[in-house]
Amino acid sequence: MRVATWNVNSIRARLPRLIAWLEAQEPDVVCLQETKCVDDEFPWDALSELGYEAVHHGQKTYNGVAILSKTPIEDAFRGFPDDAEDEQRRVIGGTIGGIQFLDLYVVNGEKVGSEKYERKLIWLERLVDFLASYYDLGTPLVVLGDFNITRDDRDVYDPERFRDKILCSGPEREFLEAILDLGFVDLVREHYPQGGLYTWFDFRTRGFERGQGLRIDHVLATPPAARACVEVEVDLTERGQEKPSDHAPVIVTFEV
Repeated sequence: MRVATWNVNSIRARLPRLIAWLEAQEPDVVCLQETKCVDDEFPWDALSELGYEAVHHGQKTYNGVAILSKTPIEDAFRGFPDDAEDEQRRVIGGTIGGIQFLDLYVVNGEKVGSEKYERKLIWLERLVDFLASYYDLGTPLVVLGDFNITRDDRDVYDPERFRDKILCSGPEREFLEAILDLGFVDLVREHYPQGGLYTWFDFRTRGFERGQGLRIDHVLATPPAARACVEVEVDLTERGQEKPSDHAPVIVTFEV
């Protein structure tokens, strides 16, 4: 089973790239973030023509998450159980082929110390509580998406430049470690312990062209799922295409 996570940074703007990528890579499951559209604007038909069924949790202009699968998606849910009706669309889950998937678009936080940063930390605390209480962590579970957090300095092209800045601050990283402490395995780190494998490159600084990136897109798995993982890759070729997302897809392969 080939599973991918990709922040597409607007599914309507990126639809030609998404279709071409799906045709070339043929993943079995794809978790998308920042679809930036309501359900009525989601490209259901285009994806169905490629053999994918989908579940989507979207809103106008911002956020939005979706799961695509070549096989049925069971027990799908949207958001945290205690979400308000107007909650930002950042969480979607379901079960595919006996593996539970949780697709996340974590709050960015904008700037350390800002109101948005404090909201990010509150949201992350809710996420940790949800994972600890909602799931049996002894079963196959994959939590993946755009976490907007680097795990440590190996995930930062210039650690000193980003020291204590957004995406790299101590409190953010502590929440990511709290998730791992529940029993999750960081699959990219497991396969590439040396670091230097980045998933996001800033458009504004021509980060991709300069090799200046961060690893903020993660695939975390409980031990039963992690043991089945045989390959991990970041598709930097896609990031180098014309009119790309600022994120590269992360692909993991499970033997199931």
